[in-house]
Amino acid sequence: MLDTSPFSKKMLDVLKHSKSYKINKQQNNLELFTCPINANQFDYSSMVESLIESVADFSISRKTKEKYQGSPMTLSQKAREKFRNYKENKGELGEFLLFCFLEGHLNAPKILSKLELKTSTNMYVNGSDGIHFLKLPSGDYQLIFGESKLYDDLTTGLRDAFQSINDFLKEENQKGEEKSGISYEKSLLSTSVFRETWTTEEELFIEQLIYPTNDRSFEVDDAFGIFVGFEINLDDKQRRLPNDKFRTMIDEHINELVAKKITNIENYIDQHELFGYNFYVYTMPFLDIDLSRMKILESLIK
Repeated sequence: MLDTSPFSKKMLDVLKHSKSYKINKQQNNLELFTCPINANQFDYSSMVESLIESVADFSISRKTKEKYQGSPMTLSQKAREKFRNYKENKGELGEFLLFCFLEGHLNAPKILSKLELKTSTNMYVNGSDGIHFLKLPSGDYQLIFGESKLYDDLTTGLRDAFQSINDFLKEENQKGEEKSGISYEKSLLSTSVFRETWTTEEELFIEQLIYPTNDRSFEVDDAFGIFVGFEINLDDKQRRLPNDKFRTMIDEHINELVAKKITNIENYIDQHELFGYNFYVYTMPFLDIDLSRMKILESLIK
């Protein structure tokens, strides 16, 4: 049966899990993670090292991986080709980090990622950033659609993520294109996923996740995984703190920022009437987010 990548939990050995916050009327958590800190800087190189083996699992299909399993250099090239030019790339780091959190922390295996559907590096695919599934303690499942944002401002990132989810559910496309939304996504999933090299058992299972039938032995509900990367600004005094005090300051600062946004999230859920959905929200701070995004992607895909 489908499982998470063996590499997906490596990041948990490096990233710090700062705190969990209850959201969605105590139904789900917002998870706050931070990059390791070295000499009063976020140590992105250590983070990249923990993530680099997951690039292929995120960006290419099982079928392609099997095709090149005896040619690791070619496989690596195929995986990196899926990304756009890292200097222009605005969204794919968020998509990748969301994949890593859903697999590595939530233990929700990937069915499909947006990057798999690209026919060229400059083509964007509308819809969710990826689709995962989660088995619940009850034996039922959730089909998790991904939404990621890397923004200067945490409030704006969260607001726009929930707005995108609302548009996705209402099948409204802000770009004016007709084909979008959850129904289209499921049809896309069904046509794309069965080109994969599944076993008969896996294919039947995925089909049951997508299509409700009276004879299946479990229920499936739609849910959403959200990643919001946000920027924090530090003054000269904060940057000059001793190393131990700097780490304490960062932790207190980001938790103060996130704690203030829990009410906002509840309001977004109420505003868009998303009451029955489960949300798995991941947040992570960056220093100079545009430059950091470019450097991290460059290290991952060059």
